[in-house]
Amino acid sequence: MTSAPPDPAAPKDAAPALVVESGAAIDLEFDPKTFVAALPARPGVYRMLDASGGILYVGKAGNLRARVGSYFRSDVVQPKVVAMVRQIAGIEVTVTNSDTEALLLEFNLIKKHRPHYNILLKDDKSFPYLYLTTEQRYPRLSFYRGSRRMPGRFFGPYPNSVAVRETLLQLQKLFKLRQCEDSYFSNRSRPCLQYQIQRCSGPCVGLISEADYRADVAAVTRVLEGRNDEVAADLGNRMEAAAAELAFERAAALRDQLAALKSIQASQIVSAGAEADCDVIAVASGPGEYGIGVMFVRAGRNLGTTTYFARAPYAEPEEVAGAFLAQHYLAHEAPAELVIAAAVPESAALATALGERAGHRVTIHVASRGLKARWLEMTRDNAENSLKMRLATQAGIEQQLAAVGAVLGMAASPERLECFDISHTRGEAAVASCVVFGREGPLKADYRRFNLDGITAGDDYGAMREALTRRYRRIKAGEARLPDVLLIDGGAGQLAQAAAVLASLEVQVPAVVGVAKGADRRVGQERLFLLGSDLPLILPPDSRALHLIQRVRDEAHRFAIAGHRARRAKTRQASVLEDVPGLGPARRRELLKRFGGLQGILGAGIEDLERVPGIGRRLAEAIYARLHPDA
Repeated sequence: MTSAPPDPAAPKDAAPALVVESGAAIDLEFDPKTFVAALPARPGVYRMLDASGGILYVGKAGNLRARVGSYFRSDVVQPKVVAMVRQIAGIEVTVTNSDTEALLLEFNLIKKHRPHYNILLKDDKSFPYLYLTTEQRYPRLSFYRGSRRMPGRFFGPYPNSVAVRETLLQLQKLFKLRQCEDSYFSNRSRPCLQYQIQRCSGPCVGLISEADYRADVAAVTRVLEGRNDEVAADLGNRMEAAAAELAFERAAALRDQLAALKSIQASQIVSAGAEADCDVIAVASGPGEYGIGVMFVRAGRNLGTTTYFARAPYAEPEEVAGAFLAQHYLAHEAPAELVIAAAVPESAALATALGERAGHRVTIHVASRGLKARWLEMTRDNAENSLKMRLATQAGIEQQLAAVGAVLGMAASPERLECFDISHTRGEAAVASCVVFGREGPLKADYRRFNLDGITAGDDYGAMREALTRRYRRIKAGEARLPDVLLIDGGAGQLAQAAAVLASLEVQVPAVVGVAKGADRRVGQERLFLLGSDLPLILPPDSRALHLIQRVRDEAHRFAIAGHRARRAKTRQASVLEDVPGLGPARRRELLKRFGGLQGILGAGIEDLERVPGIGRRLAEAIYARLHPDA
């Protein structure tokens, strides 16, 4: 054994490891018997290598000698092992200090290298939460997706944004907490539409006392924690107290609130004790692919299900479940309990590692009867339905890809399509989109947007040239793989720009196509411009190839418009006053209050600006110079 530098994929808190290598170059004869005999009986991670040095498989073991040796026994019959062993030309081994450390290193290596024979998750996603701020006098309740390092409380996760927004709408009707951004909240002088439709209690203009608002915040918190009965009892007590004080309007409002809460309780699935926080995981098998269903149960409430998909050659459901638990929950915080249908390998070490990552105890429970078994059945049914729909969609897309290959005269069906589109408003806030489709449909992790600056307003050719140059320069540097088909939203002119960019970068794309709308811009009359052809290609409206090209083009259009609108809104919301050094929010509010808005400030002279409290001569001159750069 020889010491080696730390593996870049190793967990940051891992102790220095030892590496055992095959002792022979990959292209020499590999002797598994001699190699296995030299391995230590210690925990670690092994990497199976092929003749080119590529990683076939990454695995972990509590005893490296026994585990690696098991692959080379004469009685091995598992198809996956037999197929893999035939390709093994070498093995690398990292010895670790514990099973937990081996698990963490295996997770990082699989995530980095994505070996062919490992179970690989697809469609990794971040889940939305409800976020309640805690720093303000009047806290805000809102939809949130992203890092949970900010101060405040997060409730969830929810399986999708629809589930979050439905819950948010119910709570908004019931307790009327604000959802507006702090900048909007702090600058209101009268209540907004949310107050008018009874979705907010108007704290921005003092229409509710801080104490009453805090009571609503506490009630929302208890509802989201599953303590609905406590909230109902409190509302009942407050209603009776208001009636005793002859405050009948307040009592009636509390009565309506109590009725709404009971309606929400009746529509929720509350099946376990308020302490129940768990994820229920069930596996559905399909030809060459698996669906892993996950049901989220928080505070005894079923928040819904979602499905992951995994490529898993020759794997058993228990193996898929174990791989999912490691890959998913080492990347996302695990709840207190994970409910599964059958025992997974090395579950004790896995539970320990997940608990260390989450900062609390995690148990892995095999449910065979009772409520949790029913949850498992429900989750498995959802996973099976999702997998069937996915496989049906993939079959349709593969037929469409084959049709595209035939139309473009390609030797084989394309596996990757990219499409570019440009969106702007009279040259303002120009954004280019790049969307990517494969055999699984849209590959959203590979989507890219490009903010286009420094080009002439309205120059679509220059915009397309800029976007393509940036994208394919990065691809040439290894950021992503080349597409088989490049689609450009536009006609012969845009196609010429694409050809020029690819030639200047010395990048070869098998097929480059311009997609232009027909004479009256109706769907189904698209004209396809191909490099080397003078006449456009017009496909029949029922062409499978045309349907896929339309879908990809429309997705690029949608993605570009969304990016453009977001950029334009951000630009228009930013005030020119924010660029003036020394002019903070308080002084900007004074200016706007004094002059009634930006138009009034534009018409003011330096002396007028100087009369505003807090603004001296030098700052007034700076404001005037910023608003009148040509003066």
